[in-house]
Amino acid sequence: MASQANIPELEKIASQVRRDIVRMVHAVNSGHPGGSLGCTDFFVALYFHILKHNKDFNMDGINEDIFFLSNGHISPVWYSVLARSGYFEVSELSTFRKINSRLQGHPTTEEKLPGVRIASGSLGQGLSAALGAAQTKKLNNDDQLVYVLMGDGEVQEGQIWEAAMYGAHHKVDNIIATIDYNGQQIDGPISEVMDLKDLKAKWQAFGWEVIESEGNDMSEIIKSLEHAKSLTGKGKPILNLMKTEMGYGVDFMQGTHKWHGVAPNDEQLTDALSQLEETLGDY
Repeated sequence: MASQANIPELEKIASQVRRDIVRMVHAVNSGHPGGSLGCTDFFVALYFHILKHNKDFNMDGINEDIFFLSNGHISPVWYSVLARSGYFEVSELSTFRKINSRLQGHPTTEEKLPGVRIASGSLGQGLSAALGAAQTKKLNNDDQLVYVLMGDGEVQEGQIWEAAMYGAHHKVDNIIATIDYNGQQIDGPISEVMDLKDLKAKWQAFGWEVIESEGNDMSEIIKSLEHAKSLTGKGKPILNLMKTEMGYGVDFMQGTHKWHGVAPNDEQLTDALSQLEETLGDY
């Protein structure tokens, strides 16, 4: 478990990542800031503390933990964290969503961006890919873990539940899947679009070990992910039901679906940046 002394440093990194996110989407007037801001603490905790990963990237990921982003529209936060943790130059963030950039709106593999193993523009597929990777590790006697992040709106996709059945049936117990449970999707609150009801009970009924966590508290995220790791290898796949607030860190973006896929204008960018400390230097 991370010592408390490490938490302030991780929080500083998260502040810089949030600055990157709002600047990236503002620069091209497109992108998805809401979910990116809400998941920033999770990504920072994962890449700067939890993952045993190799920044000298290769697609095989042998003898290292690997991560899949299923809800690919929150690419701004992933790109920022990949750059800030050394996968590629931070200056490349300035190319986000531009022609011929490796940093497309949804992650792809054709551009060969370090850190990206699957394209994730279409929702619902990441858990299936992650389960396949986890089984591959078992076949290769590779004892490292596979992580995957999904959105809660994404869980309305049928393929997710096919994968959930598969993972439990085959006892894929070297995977930690996380759902970003912010209660919002592109068209409105999930409770109004298609209510997910009791997600914890549903995943438990499908045979998964379920933990619940707070996704906007760095210390709690670290504790929850460490706890999830302790549950691996016991015959069940792990589901981390992580509650976050969409747009977290920027007051006028918080808690509403309206910032799912809308870029801030010049005045809003200035307001957002005034709320976020520059800690590592803007790109």
